[in-house]
Amino acid sequence: MVQKAKILLVDDRPENLLALEAILSALDQTLVRASSGEEALKALLTDDFAVILLDVQMPGMDGFETAAHIKRRERTRDIPIIFLTAINHGPHHTFRGYAAGAVDYISKPFDPWVLRAKVSVFVELYMKNCQLREQAALLRLQLEGGAGGKAPAGETKEPAGLLAELSARLAAVEEQAEALSKQLDDESADAAAVATAAHLERKLTGLRRALDALEPGAGSTQSVPSQN
Repeated sequence: MVQKAKILLVDDRPENLLALEAILSALDQTLVRASSGEEALKALLTDDFAVILLDVQMPGMDGFETAAHIKRRERTRDIPIIFLTAINHGPHHTFRGYAAGAVDYISKPFDPWVLRAKVSVFVELYMKNCQLREQAALLRLQLEGGAGGKAPAGETKEPAGLLAELSARLAAVEEQAEALSKQLDDESADAAAVATAAHLERKLTGLRRALDALEPGAGSTQSVPSQN
């Protein structure tokens, strides 16, 4: 079963949260509410999120301050933030949003289809990164087994069989990542989304090289590229 991605919705007005849930429900992901910046930061302490939709105008800790806290934390600094605002003070106000670490800045009222499309891109990128981490974990287990470590409980496959399975799984992720990159190019997507997709492809390339190095005859002295 594929685990659903979590999307954090931050707004002090319940009716706005309800509207966001109605718009994003079609994505069939887990939507998490936060009615303040403080509540959002608490949620981020324990859960991983694919993207954050953050209202700018909130009492107490506003969206800009909340984003600054998010970007200072190592655990959360790379989570994409989409700012939502009911006001528009011109380019300076928009620049402040991007300076705070937002990948997008959308004024209300916004087009539901556009918002859903933007969020879906970051959800897809998040899911591909999760799949990539799973493949990397399997590869590490294989390397440890080849170095004399114990295989996981119940694991009976030969190394060649494990390599074939890893290669097939990685090929599926590579195919999906390539399709997503083409989609971003066709739709002239946000620069942040394109950069994230490019980073994912680089990590996939490194993992593919590592798998190729494990193939018989590839040589036993080759090292596995870092996936950081």
